[in-house]
Amino acid sequence: MNTSMHDSRATFPLAASPSHSSAGNAFAIPVPLDARRALARGWLWLGLLALMGSGIFSVLLVLARTPGVNQIFPGADFFRIALVVHVDLSVLVWFIAIAGLLWTINGARAGLAWGWIALGLAGSGAAIMSMAAFITPGEPIMANYIPVLDSHLFITGLLVFGLAVGVLVLRALVCAPKVGLLIDGAKALRFGTNASAVATAIALLAFGWSFAVLPQSLGGKAYYEILFWGGGHALQFTWTLLMLVAWLWLGSACGARILLSPRLTILMFALALASVFVTPYAYLAYDVATVEHRNLHTWAMRLGGGIAIAPIALSLWFGLHGTVQTDETARPLRAALISSMLLFAAGGVIGALISGNNVKIPAHYHGCIVGVTLAFMGLVYHLLPQLGYSAVRGKWAIAQPYLYGAGQLMHIIGLVWSGGYGVQRKVAGTDQVLQTVAEKAGMGLMGLGGLVAIIGGLVFVVIVIGALKRRKLPAATGVASS
Repeated sequence: MNTSMHDSRATFPLAASPSHSSAGNAFAIPVPLDARRALARGWLWLGLLALMGSGIFSVLLVLARTPGVNQIFPGADFFRIALVVHVDLSVLVWFIAIAGLLWTINGARAGLAWGWIALGLAGSGAAIMSMAAFITPGEPIMANYIPVLDSHLFITGLLVFGLAVGVLVLRALVCAPKVGLLIDGAKALRFGTNASAVATAIALLAFGWSFAVLPQSLGGKAYYEILFWGGGHALQFTWTLLMLVAWLWLGSACGARILLSPRLTILMFALALASVFVTPYAYLAYDVATVEHRNLHTWAMRLGGGIAIAPIALSLWFGLHGTVQTDETARPLRAALISSMLLFAAGGVIGALISGNNVKIPAHYHGCIVGVTLAFMGLVYHLLPQLGYSAVRGKWAIAQPYLYGAGQLMHIIGLVWSGGYGVQRKVAGTDQVLQTVAEKAGMGLMGLGGLVAIIGGLVFVVIVIGALKRRKLPAATGVASS
């Protein structure tokens, strides 16, 4: 992480922070009021558009898997094409958009033009990938981490998006603020945010390394599975680090007594970051097609992620206990934080129960990924006023994280239930071979939970767009950084 740049708080006008954030151990990064704020808004809009697009495809996904209803669709390929685009929009594009928002807020003002170039490329790449599903979808390949449609148009969109991430990460590293030795909550979050940029850079390196050494004669799912395995695992550290940043930020914003000191928090971030460097070692030590290479990435993710998550999660959970929330705008943040932690924990527990290639695997995946998504949703709620928009409040804003989280919990319980009967993953319609009442009930619960979650996601988009239309703060200009 770059240490040559000044801490951006020292030279730029900043958005007003909550009153409790003046304490040295408050976990919050002040939002700049200069041109970086406009760029951060752009990344927010990209994230919202990605969620809207993934929501459309998720409706098709749930209907394609729900017993009875799925018979109206043409077959499994319909399900798989929708699944590819849904996953890439709801995970890859949405998560990178939030990362772009946070790296923009965290970094110095230098190189803003490159930030806008990255945003333009990311939006173009996402649009091309989405259009490919309707124009030339090709064969849907359900590779882990980044599923693809094996068509020139989709691959072109993915490459454009990858170029955008490269530009974005390079700017984030060059403009990363110096943390220094005097550690407070803001500095701890800056360290975690910088660490997530490093993890993403390593992921890009891994993708490139795999592409360079893989024989082009290897095709189909085997090729893409190996291509994305190493970098995909490194990206999980990016999402985890940003989720932990969001958890601490939300906890501080809703008045939790965070029991972990800023210095210990940095230590947790550092342990997670250290585990990311297992990725280049795995490439140096083993051939990318070997079981040893594959397993090393898996164990690094389990060990490094667990070490960092558990202390922070426990600190926040006990810090929330007994606190009474009277601030109306903070109640949605508390709801998002609690829902995020519970869903992520559920995903972790399910991961320990996985055996075989059945729908327990997507249950684990959905629990963890939705835990990250809920954390990002809560952070968006919190940052809206600081980005110049209206604050969210009211019953719907409080209910939305619980609605989305409850739907996803039903969804993954249905998957775990069905997985116990051996229902296979990544299939739909008659390919699911649902024979017993219990199997059908499990997948029916999955479908119902998915529909509830879709409603919760739609409510989030409606609430945020409503806030975006009610701009409260005038655009501000700041002093340029060196």
